[in-house]
Amino acid sequence: MIRSDRSLARALARVTDTALGPYQTAVIRIGFAVTWLLFLLREYPHRQDLYGPDGPWSWDMAQQLIAANHAFTALLWFDGRIWFEIGYVLSVVVSALLVLGWRTRTMSVLFMVCVLSLQNRSVFVGDGGDNVIHLMAIYLVFTRCGQVWSLDARRAARSRVTITGPTSPIEPTSTSSPAVPGSPGRREDRAGVVLWWVLALVLAAVTLVGRLDGGVLGGWLTLFWGLLAVHAVWWALGRRAPYGQPRIMLDVIANVVHNAALLVIMAEACLIYATAGWYKIQGTRWQDGTAVYYPLHLDSFSPWPALSDLLSSSGVLVLLVTYGTVLVQVAFPFTLFNRRVKNVLLAVMMTEHAAIAVVLGLPFFSLAMIAADAVFLPTSFLKRLGGWAARARGALLSRVPRRVPGPRRAEEHTPEEAEQSHVGFTA
Repeated sequence: MIRSDRSLARALARVTDTALGPYQTAVIRIGFAVTWLLFLLREYPHRQDLYGPDGPWSWDMAQQLIAANHAFTALLWFDGRIWFEIGYVLSVVVSALLVLGWRTRTMSVLFMVCVLSLQNRSVFVGDGGDNVIHLMAIYLVFTRCGQVWSLDARRAARSRVTITGPTSPIEPTSTSSPAVPGSPGRREDRAGVVLWWVLALVLAAVTLVGRLDGGVLGGWLTLFWGLLAVHAVWWALGRRAPYGQPRIMLDVIANVVHNAALLVIMAEACLIYATAGWYKIQGTRWQDGTAVYYPLHLDSFSPWPALSDLLSSSGVLVLLVTYGTVLVQVAFPFTLFNRRVKNVLLAVMMTEHAAIAVVLGLPFFSLAMIAADAVFLPTSFLKRLGGWAARARGALLSRVPRRVPGPRRAEEHTPEEAEQSHVGFTA
């Protein structure tokens, strides 16, 4: 009984004290942001036909649907080409900034706004990958996805300075949490404050003109104002009492919300595979082992006709791929209890999605599913992956010639440098 109580206490302490899966949340942040960014860039010449005024799904039709289902889209706030172009370009910029991890808390909210705005503008555009991005964009808002592999993490590491004591240096009490604005030895995050005020003014203007639908219990209006208020309280407590009880309580709440969102992301990925597998079992073409043959001969899914003909020419190969797909999708949620089997099936599923991207011409669907699968990757593998990326980046930068600064004239030195130089000379 005592052991069980201690185990429960340790598990509770871990959930409240730590934001679990920092590398997993970072890789899904990067994965989904890269997928959406590449999609926007590829469809840039066709943006007007997909989501803009030139599309078959007109502005009036979209407005009627949104009025019925209360979905969110900022593209219907104003009718016109200029407003659409602003929204599309903003989506590209926000996706790029989320990949880099610049102000991830704010960018994750804007990323959700941009994804929902475009997808809900034309609900009949896209495939299953768009649905995955749609859901994950909402879940990412509640995660602390910028703990590693982000500009936020690098800025936090640089701002943690050592406070020199009488005999030995003393580190700040919390080195795992991001830098707190206004805390001792840390620089003020002025860019974050300016960004908050700009978004607050925009939200206030949108609210005053009545563009946000209140819906049930306030709906999107309550969500956005609530997120804005939480950011304001977080900044205020970090500035006035960075190590006080209220600030610690906010950290605990943030960790719990992050861990809950991470669990929801994992459950969502399992649900996607489980439902897809069990629905396939009910189909006669999947039962007789010929289901994979038919999409290989559809013009819309045959970017390489010769490759499709080669793969479909072998009945044994079609049978194995058909049954193997169903088996992997149904079995994957149950393999989470065995790490080795889970990693093997994870590699098989990622390979399958990569093959779908090439053979069936669905790169963004495959990228979205690979990004969803990445939440189950082992931390040790992700750390090695980060090390490889860092070494590749270092090797690439080492080839770039750098200009070596020459000696400066006396009048070019700052007063501090001149004073140090003078002291060193006289000593």
